[in-house]
Amino acid sequence: MELILWRHAEAHDGAPDLERELTGKGRKQAEKMAAFLRGRLPENTRILVSPAVRAQQTARAFSKTFTTEPAVGPDASAQSLLRATGWPDAEGAVLVVGHQPVLGQIAALLLADSRNGFSVKKGAIWWLSRHTSEGDYQSNLRLAIAPENL
Repeated sequence: MELILWRHAEAHDGAPDLERELTGKGRKQAEKMAAFLRGRLPENTRILVSPAVRAQQTARAFSKTFTTEPAVGPDASAQSLLRATGWPDAEGAVLVVGHQPVLGQIAALLLADSRNGFSVKKGAIWWLSRHTSEGDYQSNLRLAIAPENL
């Protein structure tokens, strides 16, 4: 299984939280990362997106077809997000467009068996893979990159 964690791009501050939109810089970040992902993601990648406007706008830079999934919203837990993706047993790839701190918590949990989260920059992706070996699975980091590093 491939799990691609994409933090929403830069958004305006304010309330209500779910209605915050991307800034001009955030739109550029989303477009840059979307261009990078095109042609790299496996065919039939499932796309799960937070209901927050900023995450929806980030995802739309890549595709108009995705599933809005409350389990990856701003208040998501690592367990609910992983359940929504089917980790570690689902086949294929899942792209999740969501939020900190849960994306960093998932990366730390899967890569280092740690409850402390990693920092995932705005607009960045962390691409993880699951490999099975002798009945056990191993998580590997394939790529971690922010839009400014593309």
